[in-house]
Amino acid sequence: MTADLPRVRVVVLTFDGGQMTIDCLASLRALDWPTDRLEVILVDNGSLDDVAERVRAEFPEVVVLEPLENLGFAGGCNLGIRHGIDGPLADQVDHIALLNNDATVDPQWLRRLVERMESSSDIGGVASKMLLADRFHGITLAVDGVDESDPGQSLGVCLSAVRIGDERDDDRLRFDEGFHGPVDPDRARDEEFARWTRATAELRLVARDTSPQPGRVALRLSAKQPHRVTLTADVEQVEVTVGEGGERAAVWVEIEVGADTFDAINNVGSELYRFGFAGDRGFTERDEGQFGTSEEVFAWCGGAALLRASHLDQVGVFDEHLFLYYEDTDLAWRARRAGWRHVYEPRALVRHRHAQTSGVGSDVFRFHTERNRLLVTARNAPLRLVLLTGLAEARHCLRVNLALLVKRPLTLRMPSRVEPRHRRRVLAAYLRSLPKYVLSRRESVPASIPRPVVHRQWERSKW
Repeated sequence: MTADLPRVRVVVLTFDGGQMTIDCLASLRALDWPTDRLEVILVDNGSLDDVAERVRAEFPEVVVLEPLENLGFAGGCNLGIRHGIDGPLADQVDHIALLNNDATVDPQWLRRLVERMESSSDIGGVASKMLLADRFHGITLAVDGVDESDPGQSLGVCLSAVRIGDERDDDRLRFDEGFHGPVDPDRARDEEFARWTRATAELRLVARDTSPQPGRVALRLSAKQPHRVTLTADVEQVEVTVGEGGERAAVWVEIEVGADTFDAINNVGSELYRFGFAGDRGFTERDEGQFGTSEEVFAWCGGAALLRASHLDQVGVFDEHLFLYYEDTDLAWRARRAGWRHVYEPRALVRHRHAQTSGVGSDVFRFHTERNRLLVTARNAPLRLVLLTGLAEARHCLRVNLALLVKRPLTLRMPSRVEPRHRRRVLAAYLRSLPKYVLSRRESVPASIPRPVVHRQWERSKW
């Protein structure tokens, strides 16, 4: 009987999402879930495209909300969650599902999430298995002689250009967690780009139907000191020595890449790292079945999750001041302190075009992730960690400003102003909001588990 099934509201946000939003809603229409127990709400967060009109025409069953401004992820989700509901959410709906508009779901997605949620009354959120939307070809780079005592700082070789069949196609390149972030353009010496590896890294090439086999791929590599590098693809392995002429003496290395492709993980639950950093568990790993078991996780990703309505009634909804990023970490952290658990369900499959709206590395992305990480830590972490993270951010801001605005001119180089300006902006925004978040540590939500206990249980090392 469908009347025995939970009532689920799915909230989708769009901001100039165009066809991605249409594809997302089409996948929801194909869900194996009775329509009389399902409500889909689309929040159009101030878009300039015509997606709202298209949805009304093509998906009449979808409720479209247009606040006529960008409320951010937090505000937009809250609008969809509470739309038409006065009083407790659980009086009118059993569960809230959140889904990014740049994601598509398997027909069994919602059923699997609900089954896992209903398995225990203390589960507040269920995380999906989120795969990156594209499939990939891969080239691994294993670098000998790299000091791995601190993997977060270890340097192997620098990749500064790629040619796929003699063509440059940087839009096709993806980098796993074995690569550090991109080098500041002011320090890249007019290279096409600069990405340093750790001891092991994998370069991915987005698989395309029009070119099922990349063929010969050339990589330009350099290093500060000589390293023996082994490059491995599906059909060939190549060894080369890099760095014999110093960092400026780059070498081109060619390798044959065949037709084999693979999926990569976006999120299989979220983790808590040192200094309040949160991250996607399994991010960029090849999907080889290593996350095939349902298990408890610190948090869920707001891009594809199921939340129990009664748990939201107790701990509240998203903090709208955060706008976007870390708002899901904040809500999950608050719920953990109130005694709720979060679990991951591997059968609930989603394909996601990662960061299509704000863009990884964009100014919007960097500002909100860095500021919000500090603020969420201020509210939820043990007081000692709050002090350490605040002091570390102030020290980092000072060091960057001195290095790029003072020391560079002293060595007859032009000052670099972009990063110092960004660091000052993050620190100032954090300090302005810090008193509010410190005061919120005394909120009325019942916290049955002390902050230090939650932190000790769930803090992980990223490496």
